[in-house]
Amino acid sequence: MNEPLLRVRGLQVDFGAHAAIRDVNFDLYAGETLGLVGESGSGKSTLARALLRLLHASQGSVEWRGQDLLTLSAAALRAQRRELQIVFQDPLTSLNPRMSVGDTVAEPLKIFEPRLSANGLRLRVGEMLERVGLSAGMAGRYPHEFSGGQCQRIGIARAMVLRPKLLICDEPVSSLDVSIQGQIVNLLLDLQRDAGTAMLFISHNLALVRHLSHRVLVIYLGRIVEVAERDALFAAPIHPYTRALMSALPGAARAADRVPAAGLAESVSPARLMGAGCAFRDRCPYVLPVCETTLPPLGEVVPGHRVACHRSHEALIPLSFAP
Repeated sequence: MNEPLLRVRGLQVDFGAHAAIRDVNFDLYAGETLGLVGESGSGKSTLARALLRLLHASQGSVEWRGQDLLTLSAAALRAQRRELQIVFQDPLTSLNPRMSVGDTVAEPLKIFEPRLSANGLRLRVGEMLERVGLSAGMAGRYPHEFSGGQCQRIGIARAMVLRPKLLICDEPVSSLDVSIQGQIVNLLLDLQRDAGTAMLFISHNLALVRHLSHRVLVIYLGRIVEVAERDALFAAPIHPYTRALMSALPGAARAADRVPAAGLAESVSPARLMGAGCAFRDRCPYVLPVCETTLPPLGEVVPGHRVACHRSHEALIPLSFAP
């Protein structure tokens, strides 16, 4: 691949004394879909907002095409916004109820293409609404007149009308009916192919991530614990937390079954997160004394597959990876 569009290094987000995101590192390439998975409260949405500077990052860098977004002036950041868009989790609350659908989709065009004529603006909005499965005639209607799935289509239209280079999808279908989720996911794939957009797709739904992604990041309590190509990750997950997540999938590999999914219901004290050891040690059946004292680095186990676990190399031989 060429140089990454997005390069994240050492990213940390603090909420008071608590680090919600710690030492996050990854790259995202043009046209690639990178899945980000983890249970609720793992820091997925916090990470998404920090990347776009919708939340303040305490440390680290977020380089977009060679420029660190975290150090840009407000004016310089604003100029980059047309290339960086987000689709939020709740389609209803992400739309202004006082703005018509047409005005909502037109707003980015008015900001970044102010010389566009009124007729040109109307045509672009109509084309975008048609592209997401609605009709140009709906432009004068308001969000409350639409279903949840239709509102998410409007949010996607607003995000994609500028043909951004990066689209962050933060749990975009989690609040929708299962019958609608597939339609929205396929729409995102079609739009991505048309525009060549890179996408960070955030979800706790592993089946969707498997369908969409080229590579997958697994996050646990604010840290990336595993990164791999999609097929490699789903065929042979290595980190105990990833194995626990995978065990909930139908037909999960026996390697994944060794960490019971029920273990994920156990509570973890936030105070433990600031300690020196592995954050997963309280829930891991493979814990060693070193896990209590030393944070495992995110190291490459096999080419393209990185894992933050002191026993990651043992996991390559499933029979030896035992409590």
